[in-house]
Amino acid sequence: MRRNPLLRAGLAVLLLLGAGATAGTVPAAADEKQPASAGLLTAMQRDFGLTPEQAVARLAAERKATALQPKVRRAAGTSFGGSWFEAAQGTLTVAVTPGTSATALREIRATGATVRTVAHSARELSATQARLDALPAPDAVSSWHVDPKASTVVVNVVSGRQRDNDVQAFVARARKAGPVTVREVAAAPTTFAAGTVGGDPFYTGNVRCSIGFSVYGGFVTAGHCDQHTGSVYGWDRSYVGNFQGSSFPDNDYAWVNVGSGWWTVPVVLGWGTVSDQLVRGSNVAPVGASICRSGSTTHWHCGTVLAMNETVNYSQGAVHQMTKTNVCAEPGDSGGSFISGDQAQGVTSGGWGNCSSGGETWFQPVNEILNRYGLTLHTA
Repeated sequence: MRRNPLLRAGLAVLLLLGAGATAGTVPAAADEKQPASAGLLTAMQRDFGLTPEQAVARLAAERKATALQPKVRRAAGTSFGGSWFEAAQGTLTVAVTPGTSATALREIRATGATVRTVAHSARELSATQARLDALPAPDAVSSWHVDPKASTVVVNVVSGRQRDNDVQAFVARARKAGPVTVREVAAAPTTFAAGTVGGDPFYTGNVRCSIGFSVYGGFVTAGHCDQHTGSVYGWDRSYVGNFQGSSFPDNDYAWVNVGSGWWTVPVVLGWGTVSDQLVRGSNVAPVGASICRSGSTTHWHCGTVLAMNETVNYSQGAVHQMTKTNVCAEPGDSGGSFISGDQAQGVTSGGWGNCSSGGETWFQPVNEILNRYGLTLHTA
């Protein structure tokens, strides 16, 4: 059965029904000098207020910063305090602790990165976060993460709840764990699974979710989408496969095998807002980089990476090592793709707000999912 354009929009990301696929389904490879399609550049102009030239320049700068991150981390060694992308300057900033050797500083600056001195190393901050991860957290404490710019662990508390006794007790214990700063957020996070709605990407049990990225043999998505009913059905309600592994809470990832006439392609749907995006890898975009999300409810939206390795305190339990963005999402978007340029970043987990008023959304990094289950990302 061949899809019409409206039916095709029901597939969140990456699967094509075998009987309906044609040679023209997968877009041609893009020019390596411009890793994004014209549609993605248009979306960046709209969401970030950029000119066409500025959008191209920002993507190029982000790609360079992404490639530099492992190099500057090695150069800084134990002095490394974190790194982030400065959109206004188009450069990577690298934090180092006092006493960093002159040799290390020269190596970092030789890459074109900017150096900033901070009070605490990334290792110290990570250890502080790990101590917080071991504490029971009340529901008014929404999340906590390392902020390399401020050289602290940020504890996010729902607005109006800072004076709750259990919140004050948690914060007091957190401050004893290391450098901690408390900030207010508008609302507590929730996951973005939805009840069954016809004509959308995949269903399991009484839940609709979105597909993340193709891997050889199946696709990855959010762990909370697994209702432990076994079978997974596609946008047209035909059988796709089964959950082969999942984890939630603690993590929020899962993978589904693909068969029965379905197969995988390295594509993220643009939903008519932008062209469908080819996936060429999974290099991690730095904090401050632009990022876009594709999901079955709200389709295509873009924003910025706000934080990495954040612990998110859902009502079902804490999930660790998440990435926070200011991209909006709504129920049904769970499991959908986060992509930066042509690089897969992760699968949608949850957040607060919506795509009318805005909000924040977290994703589970895709490389962790691949490593956990020994999967290989399907790339163009």
